[in-house]
Amino acid sequence: MPRGDKSKYTDKQERKADHIAQGYENKGVGEQEAERRAWATVNKDDGGGKKPGGSGRGKSTGHPAAHKGGEKGGKASSSRTAAERSASARKAAATRKRNAEHHAH
Repeated sequence: MPRGDKSKYTDKQERKADHIAQGYENKGVGEQEAERRAWATVNKDDGGGKKPGGSGRGKSTGHPAAHKGGEKGGKASSSRTAAERSASARKAAATRKRNAEHHAH
């Protein structure tokens, strides 16, 4: 099977890859790079392509890649001082207040 051949992937894996790629594109990652990362994520989750049926059927993946989000998050806020965080919170509150006045019906 040539490299990059997607025939061994299930429909579910392809939907998953599309969905992941879409998320990256929304963040402003280029289309090809998004595609590349998406398939890498599916491979990390599922251990490569699986044909429907057979021994690979019905085994849950545990979605390891999706669990990384929680670990990665919070690093940024923990490295900021309390003053920086509260300044940022005040700014956010002011913005919400402004927007609320703007959108009042």
